[in-house]
Amino acid sequence: MLPVPTQRAALALAALVPVVWLVPAPVPWWAPVALVAVLVAVDAYRVPAPWRIGVERELPGVVGLDATTELTWRVHNPTARPVAVAVADELAPSLGAERRRASLQVPAGGRRVERVTLRPARRGTFRPERLTVRVTGPLGLGRRQAERSLPGRIEVHPGFRSRAAAELRVRRQRILDEGLRAIRARGGSSQFEALREYVEGDDVRRIDWPATARSGHAVVRTYRAERNQQVLVLLDTGRLSAGLVEDVPRLDHAMDAVLALATIATRSGDRTALLAFGASVRAVVPSRGDQGQLRRLSSAMHALEPELVESDYGEAFRGALARFPRQSTLVLFTELGAEAVQEQLVPALPLLTRAHAVVVVAVRDPAVEALRDAPAEHAGDAYGAAAAVSVLAARERAADHLRRLGVRVVDAVPGELAGRVGDAYLEVKARGG
Repeated sequence: MLPVPTQRAALALAALVPVVWLVPAPVPWWAPVALVAVLVAVDAYRVPAPWRIGVERELPGVVGLDATTELTWRVHNPTARPVAVAVADELAPSLGAERRRASLQVPAGGRRVERVTLRPARRGTFRPERLTVRVTGPLGLGRRQAERSLPGRIEVHPGFRSRAAAELRVRRQRILDEGLRAIRARGGSSQFEALREYVEGDDVRRIDWPATARSGHAVVRTYRAERNQQVLVLLDTGRLSAGLVEDVPRLDHAMDAVLALATIATRSGDRTALLAFGASVRAVVPSRGDQGQLRRLSSAMHALEPELVESDYGEAFRGALARFPRQSTLVLFTELGAEAVQEQLVPALPLLTRAHAVVVVAVRDPAVEALRDAPAEHAGDAYGAAAAVSVLAARERAADHLRRLGVRVVDAVPGELAGRVGDAYLEVKARGG
């Protein structure tokens, strides 16, 4: 391994050249170069070789897209000489590392630790492989470097921006379970909870006549929503999910809403499952109701990217019903493209609607609404507004068609999507599916 000159060596060479010119005796032109080259070599070989320096990389394993975390480098110098060590790591730009390099002075037999902050900008699995270690001589003129194989892995899971909205729905559901707003369960197939005195506004169908006869005043039965129901999420990863809304793919907005829905359902005592599909089934998470289900869903979704193919709804629905035959609330995250709805989704929907409550969820682009509502100052503005009106009208027609088939439709902008999905789930749950 040949030593590499540093910037200081270049400066030394630049300083020697005019000195040579001032010497009265003739000096070969290459003499300054040779002198500096010798100094660089001697300096570089006065420090331990880079492969003798111990280096470890510590990655967090899993981090959320909207979170920050730390990467740690641990450098050990087992030799009897202090050494200046520089490390350069192979980190993908999407990991958002504040820096990829570090320079450390490591004493003889000592250790140094360096940490950098990561702010990932993209989901997925990242596998940094190599790290370059460079040692510099005590004069700072020469250095040697070597690559080190340090395989690592870090998973960047979907962001969960709507966590607060989910928690709000969880608290609201608890109030419902406590009977303070039990009226929302009216008419549903709920579980009996307690008897209480009738108050104005109560459903007369819930009057318990034997208890009324015994007490001498009207008594009604109160219920709580059934628990241990199954919520099956069908996540469309086809080409329509690749469209950007507020500079984020529709698929990522849907994943945020999936996590919110799973949070609400799990905390309400229900089970959640996931089937992600495009042209074929891409990921399946079995139905579970414990607190670890959110992590399983996040892990299954983290590496999913939109496929530039048409989604096969029929294949996905048949696969879902084969894997999850139990009666469920089915929540389909897809896009309300007029052609896709008419030609592909509608023909396949009867597979689901025969025995299940179905909610179709889509991400609405606020930029289209803004274009429609913007004042038309030029001819281009008028054309843009007309196009926006046409797009929104087609979207509304597709949603109306689905509603006529008995499907609940949630079509909301990103900031409202997760909350609206949670509300739809709670309403379906209150009505017993």
